[in-house]
Amino acid sequence: MFSSFLSNLLLLLLAIVYANAEIQYHEFIVKETPVKRLCKRHRIITVNDQYPGPTLTVTDGDTLVIKVTNLARYNITLHWHGIRQLRTAWADGPDYITQCPIVPGATFVYQFTITDQEGTLWWHAHASWLRATVHGALIIYPKLGKSYPFDKPHREYPIILGEWWNRDPNEVLRQATITGAAPNVSDAFTINGRPGDLYSCSNQGTSIFPVVSGETILFRFISASMNTELFVSIAGHLMTVVAADSAYTKPFTTTVIMLGPGQTTDVLVTADQPEGRYYIAARAYASAQGVPFDNTTATAILEYKFASCTAVHGAQTVPIPLVPLLPAYNDTATAFAFSTSLHSPGPVNVPDPVNVTLFFTVGLGLFNCLPGMICGGPNGTRFGASINNVSFVLPSTISLLQAYYFDVPGIYTEDFPPEPPIIFDFTGNNISQSLQQPVQGTRVYRLKYGSVVQIVLQGTNIVSGEEHPMHIHGYQFYVLATGFGNFNPDVDTEKFNMVDPPERNTIGVPVNGWAVIRFVADNPGVWLVHCHIDAHLTWGLAMAFIVENGEGENESLLPPPLDLPVC
Repeated sequence: MFSSFLSNLLLLLLAIVYANAEIQYHEFIVKETPVKRLCKRHRIITVNDQYPGPTLTVTDGDTLVIKVTNLARYNITLHWHGIRQLRTAWADGPDYITQCPIVPGATFVYQFTITDQEGTLWWHAHASWLRATVHGALIIYPKLGKSYPFDKPHREYPIILGEWWNRDPNEVLRQATITGAAPNVSDAFTINGRPGDLYSCSNQGTSIFPVVSGETILFRFISASMNTELFVSIAGHLMTVVAADSAYTKPFTTTVIMLGPGQTTDVLVTADQPEGRYYIAARAYASAQGVPFDNTTATAILEYKFASCTAVHGAQTVPIPLVPLLPAYNDTATAFAFSTSLHSPGPVNVPDPVNVTLFFTVGLGLFNCLPGMICGGPNGTRFGASINNVSFVLPSTISLLQAYYFDVPGIYTEDFPPEPPIIFDFTGNNISQSLQQPVQGTRVYRLKYGSVVQIVLQGTNIVSGEEHPMHIHGYQFYVLATGFGNFNPDVDTEKFNMVDPPERNTIGVPVNGWAVIRFVADNPGVWLVHCHIDAHLTWGLAMAFIVENGEGENESLLPPPLDLPVC
């Protein structure tokens, strides 16, 4: 009798929760917008004339219906970074992977449901380099009756870290594509679209975050940076990390955080310092030796109420913000210490046993110069990048998902190698030139539904060792371990955290090091795996999984939308 009462009560509670789920409708207009940054006027691509774009706030269980109209001069798609897209891979967004682009003048409607996710994610363009200015926050709140695993903050702010060029980013990409050289480094970093007052002509537009003494603030940091990992610190204040990539973490306190492109980190900050103004500062973590990078510093201001103006001899002056201490640009030890401090809040059920084991080398490469080509890379070559020596090439006539779903031949091959074709000292010096040139191809790896997949992501020192923020579309995964040098299964397997590994959607593979991740292939579709440094993605540091349908009622990919763009 009592158990029946409990069952009925549970069903009633579930009905209340789902009854409160909403369908949200949004309209995104992609267009050129005039802005002024770094003393110059520009026309940039935006959504709804906003840079950054609109913040989407939803509740777990809500459905989003977003009508996108492209009034810009470039093809575009939008990706909802970190959203699982369970059975709705058509809405994932990477161009030529799950859809053809939305051409100028066209419209496409993205529709998907948030399922068992909460925290800080974001959305961004996923065609060419448009995401430099086309991006925004996507914040998922807990379901009705569910709370944060920490005290509710008094206020919260999304903070989007970006990268700015004094040129059209697509022209920067175009020049690099023509010459085969590395793209020009950015001219500034930004915080919520503003470089901050350490740059020329920028002090009037510095982002300001008001706080009240004694309050606790939740800062939702999002890295929309294109090609640079970033250290972030707040002068005079400690940060308590409580989540990363929309997964809660065991809280820990730090003076600095590090985010690679694509990653998010939630921190709690208590306004416990003397009333004043304090810089929030971001600058590069440059892990590659001898590679040019943007060495400027973006700032915003944490401003205590009543501290915006101070009387001095009867006049009102604005106090100068205090400056935080940031790590050195090449401080790999601090970056590694931060990432390895992340743990799940408590014990988790790590998927086991593993039935698919993959070993992926991730790194740069060089293509030999062919007749008639411009070759601005090292020693007359062109830059490339690869996973397992395969430099990924996007199709151009149809998306991979359409080709898979409609069984269109000749678009891709299912022979992506599960391990590198040659085993060598991946992180050693003086790697043979014969190992530096990858092979181009549109090659995918097929996974059965329900497979437990473990991937060793092994960085290489070809051209230059560098940390690679690797992102898997459609999935969260557990990070079992990271380390330096070549992964050694006889030794490094003992380092696996099988108790409380962090859950992420983007993991930084340490410079000349490795990371081991694990997940269940429970989301049918075609899913892109790539380095979130856009220069590396452009060079081919990507691959794709095909995850087959399962046999259950809710284990199959849904049919495509009727308005799916055509190439």
